[in-house]
Amino acid sequence: MKKTFSSLLAVSLLTMGITTVSAASSDLGTEVLAPKDGWASYGEGTTGGAKADASHVFTVTNKAELLKALDGGKDNNPKIIFVKGTIDFNVDLNNNPIGPEFYADPAYDYNAYLEAYNPAIWGHKDEVSGPLEDARARSAQKQKEQIVVNIGSNTSIIGLGDDAKIIGGSFIMSAVENIIIRNIEFEAPVDFFPQWDPTDGEFGEWNSEYDNVTVTNNSHNVWIDHNKFTDGKHHDEDFGKVFGRTYQQHDGLLDVTNGADYVTISYNVLEDHDKTSLIGSSDSRTSDGQHLKVTIHHNYYKNLTQRLPRVRYGQVHVYNNYYEFNKDSDYEFDYALGVGVNSKIYAENNYFNFDFDVDPGEIIKDWKGTTIYESGSFVNGKSSANEVDLVDAFNQTHTVQLNENVGWEPSLFTRIDPTQAVPALVKAKAGTGKLK
Repeated sequence: MKKTFSSLLAVSLLTMGITTVSAASSDLGTEVLAPKDGWASYGEGTTGGAKADASHVFTVTNKAELLKALDGGKDNNPKIIFVKGTIDFNVDLNNNPIGPEFYADPAYDYNAYLEAYNPAIWGHKDEVSGPLEDARARSAQKQKEQIVVNIGSNTSIIGLGDDAKIIGGSFIMSAVENIIIRNIEFEAPVDFFPQWDPTDGEFGEWNSEYDNVTVTNNSHNVWIDHNKFTDGKHHDEDFGKVFGRTYQQHDGLLDVTNGADYVTISYNVLEDHDKTSLIGSSDSRTSDGQHLKVTIHHNYYKNLTQRLPRVRYGQVHVYNNYYEFNKDSDYEFDYALGVGVNSKIYAENNYFNFDFDVDPGEIIKDWKGTTIYESGSFVNGKSSANEVDLVDAFNQTHTVQLNENVGWEPSLFTRIDPTQAVPALVKAKAGTGKLK
């Protein structure tokens, strides 16, 4: 059946004057999530665009072609979109590079903005407002219109070969279902117009928009597999500090929020980023208590600061992931597993490798949560690897005490590998160019 589909596909695409894909690639386009492979296998499973007819199979090489294939996220017919080469989202209609000067509102002036809202003048009591903030917001809106992408239901987006890359795009799955994203390197979008919030914390913070990939607003059955997510050549430290705070131009890498459900995140590389993965966006959104069911397995987390993941409400299975942190990284480790309000993380056989001394009690961080189940974790410091009870280590060094009564036990998984095998296994299989 797969050979027949491939042959028909090639003939159809040649007729339309579109670059064909190999039989192996088209087989990858019709590949679906295996039964029991995490929460995304729940119900009817996740098949993406596997049932697409030949008229809904595309090979795209630039932003305009990708947007046309996605049709603004309005087309819910099964579709397969193959990404070939590098697609940059900060380009004009002729695919020429554009930057902040293209998006900037005529009334926006960066230096005037800093002068007007300097805490020494504006203070920390009120959020910023006035003509310069309005001009910043208009600039941000123009950028948003250029880089935010909506994905419709029943879609597979697959990178061809080992060099498919998307730079600066913010991909959103909102109120949709049945989506597969595989084999693509994503370079996180840069917010050219972050907002200064003097009321955020004791000293104020710069806040940016544009998560790299977001599953939100009751979207469900999403499989994100064998991708790479990174800040690429734009590291946070490159932007320096303004008003004594990091001039933050990145938001999340991969977030699941607002009632989204049944998501499997597997065999990805996530590298060089601060706020990595948020599951559940608000403490007050109590309706999320019935949602945010996510499986995270066999991912390679390398030189990240926090949210690996940070969870509110959800039943989140985190197993067989490899975490690696280097002392010379631009991104300083803060914590890995964030225990938020009513979160129910079930963590098994994860491996944490540091090339510096670390207190195992700091791998978990409490964000007003009370429970996390954890077993089989290995922590490798400067000397040797040891199995560590992370909950016990946390409780020994913190006033707040966590328990392991999460109230559920995962059943949707194919196998759980021994922790000692995780580093080699994940490094060999996670990321792009590893699918056959």
